[in-house]
Amino acid sequence: METTTTLIMEKTSEKNTAAFTHLSTLSQYVIPFGNYIFPLIIWTNYKDKSEFADHHGKQALNFQLSLLLYTLILAIIAIPIFITVFLQNIPIEAVFNDHDFVIRNFDFQSHIGMLSVGITAVVLFGLLKFVEFFLVIYATIKASNGEFYKYPLSIPFIK
Repeated sequence: METTTTLIMEKTSEKNTAAFTHLSTLSQYVIPFGNYIFPLIIWTNYKDKSEFADHHGKQALNFQLSLLLYTLILAIIAIPIFITVFLQNIPIEAVFNDHDFVIRNFDFQSHIGMLSVGITAVVLFGLLKFVEFFLVIYATIKASNGEFYKYPLSIPFIK
């Protein structure tokens, strides 16, 4: 009788650990890089003790690393575009002659293609963060129910 109770408690503990691993990624909104630090700490402490916690720890970390890669790609696209468009609209005489730094007659027409790509990258970043929040909650629910879960669009960096 005691072994059954111990097994159920252990399973509950594993489910709680896995669920908390996913939830710990939301710490990024309070602590910089918390979405990497806390899941990594939890995963390294429990990966040898539980196959279930090991699976969910890897999934949480792989998803966060994948999002980092996607964010870097979007930043590499968007930031140069906005800097280029901004610099092309600064009058050179204002820079060299110490005139007031005023941008007049910003020309959207000739930069509409580049601006569209930059704005699309920014919108995709926002969408990525929005979807991330709900996928983390969904993964937490799956883990707390004792189910294995694999994030969509996640690259398996840690196998």
